[in-house]
Amino acid sequence: MSHHTTDSNKEVTSETTAIWGNHITVPGTPAGFTVRTTFPTNPNGVEVMLERWEAGSEEPPHSHPGDDMTVVIEGRMSIQFFIKGVDGLVPDGDRIFLSAGQTGYIKSGRIHDAKYLEKCKLVYVHDKGFGFVDHS
Repeated sequence: MSHHTTDSNKEVTSETTAIWGNHITVPGTPAGFTVRTTFPTNPNGVEVMLERWEAGSEEPPHSHPGDDMTVVIEGRMSIQFFIKGVDGLVPDGDRIFLSAGQTGYIKSGRIHDAKYLEKCKLVYVHDKGFGFVDHS
């Protein structure tokens, strides 16, 4: 979901995103298990949302203050990344499509939109507290 053309926005994966950091062990649980708890109880935690979007709905170009991860449970959506140009926002790369069973990552501060091509159910995870900055 994060195919970037600018150096400051290198591709984000499950290995490079902040989403999978800050895990801890829990006493009394099996070896090999770690967990990252939720924000605000844990200031280094994640904020998790279960989202529903109607077909045809969309989000304007925006960014978030932390890395995010979207897991598509049902439906189909698309994302377009943007960079700031002299005359406003300019598409950065091809539009990316995600369907049920696919996961996408977006780096903090990366401007993007979202279009919901079919009715969608998503699991959305944001590094630390969620924020939405409108760039439209």
